[in-house]
Amino acid sequence: MNLLTILLVGSSLIHPIKTKHKVHHKKHHVVIKHSNVDIVTVTTYKVNEFKNDPNGDVTASGMKLTENNPRQHRIIAVSWDLKKKYKFGQWVRIVGAGIYDGKYVVKDLMNKRWRKKIDILINPNDKQMLYKKVKMFKVS
Repeated sequence: MNLLTILLVGSSLIHPIKTKHKVHHKKHHVVIKHSNVDIVTVTTYKVNEFKNDPNGDVTASGMKLTENNPRQHRIIAVSWDLKKKYKFGQWVRIVGAGIYDGKYVVKDLMNKRWRKKIDILINPNDKQMLYKKVKMFKVS
């Protein structure tokens, strides 16, 4: 059979190509225009970091967060300079942030002092992380 089958494995696409006797695999890479990619610093934040703030469990977009498993929502906060490009509700893909690579939705804002930076909302028991030179771009 000379059909090309596409299998989704994690966040990578694999194309098995069948020849006479061997199956070869090659990774599919998405081509992204350089102008559509932002290079950012990624940090993480938790709902319980804002216990002194009565609205600490509500994002800047007005979304109420759950304290037990906020990571399930796949939320990021963006710096104010990025807010011009990435509006609330916009889905983005992050590449280069280790275990946090993947799709997220913009639902929160960071302090005005930050530039080219995003925060990923994590669960209370997750380890705080920092990643530099992470690629971020819009997805549908």
